[in-house]
Amino acid sequence: MNIKKITQAVLLSPFTLLYAIGLMLRNSLYDLRILRSVSYDVPIIVVGNLSVGGTGKTPHVEFLIQLLRPYLNVATLSRGYKRKTKGYLAVSANMSVKEVGDEPLQFKRKFRDVFVTVAENRAFAIPKLMMHSPDTQVVLMDDGFQHRALTPNYSVLLTSHSNLFTEDFLLPSGLLREWRSGYKRANSIVVTKTPDNITRKEADQVIKQIKPLPNQKVYFSYYKYGAPYYFFNGSEVIDLDDTFDVILIAALANNDYLASYLHETVNFARILDFQDHHLFSKNDVANLTKQFQGLESKRKIILTTEKDAVRLEEHREYILENQLPIFILPIEVDFRFGERKGFENEIKQFLLNFKV
Repeated sequence: MNIKKITQAVLLSPFTLLYAIGLMLRNSLYDLRILRSVSYDVPIIVVGNLSVGGTGKTPHVEFLIQLLRPYLNVATLSRGYKRKTKGYLAVSANMSVKEVGDEPLQFKRKFRDVFVTVAENRAFAIPKLMMHSPDTQVVLMDDGFQHRALTPNYSVLLTSHSNLFTEDFLLPSGLLREWRSGYKRANSIVVTKTPDNITRKEADQVIKQIKPLPNQKVYFSYYKYGAPYYFFNGSEVIDLDDTFDVILIAALANNDYLASYLHETVNFARILDFQDHHLFSKNDVANLTKQFQGLESKRKIILTTEKDAVRLEEHREYILENQLPIFILPIEVDFRFGERKGFENEIKQFLLNFKV
């Protein structure tokens, strides 16, 4: 285990103890049924984690959307992190990040036929969702693993390969939002952002470390990066290669996986890193312009992610006026060791077996 992590855990242990006591009291109230968890007649699939961000929930939710929407009427439910509004909202494509949050807006713009919603209280949001979209056949809940007021029918637990929950500590010593033992509530576990050179033997060692229950299957996923497309025209694409110099502007919980991909693919990559869900300011975009103009290269572009692009839209006019060549890098989830079909079939089988 990382020495830095252990040292930090020791130094912050008094605060972690206070957090642990509060967590224990909350979970006990649900375990003793003093606080009630509600369930509904519609199947609810939760994609979540034990840690604070960085495991790839959004791409995995999109994977499930693409898997299920050809057969079912799909809806999504998110908290709408950092939005300026309150309560339940149905998301439309012409809304702003400040109204609904970046990830829900990304879902809606990519999948127009999906009913996308946001609400802080997910348990009370389900009846409203069903009232507004009564044909919904499955709800995908983004980041609701700790939302114990609602009982999901199927839970996908994500953990990053570079920061397994088995090697982490409770907040604030580490990044865990709850005890490691919380993994037992999951139906399936996905180790995300796995490196290209991972072997079956190494994967089996990770499985031994996780110690899945007999009913749990552990999968290993990774990202496939597509051809970047122009910020203002999705049909204008480029193929990245080692002739490009790139500035990446990204506000992700962890961009190490993406940065590694760029350093291996392009000639030069400079990373402008911000806190997850950061709302880009005028100064941020002005600095981006300065960094780009100072890059001495005949073939240079600015890259961003799909999630960051919806937050950069606030500066649309500035980007046009300054002719910034911003391209969006799409990503897709796939699975190692030929296990994609196995994961897909497990989700489909759950839905086939679902009974009201």
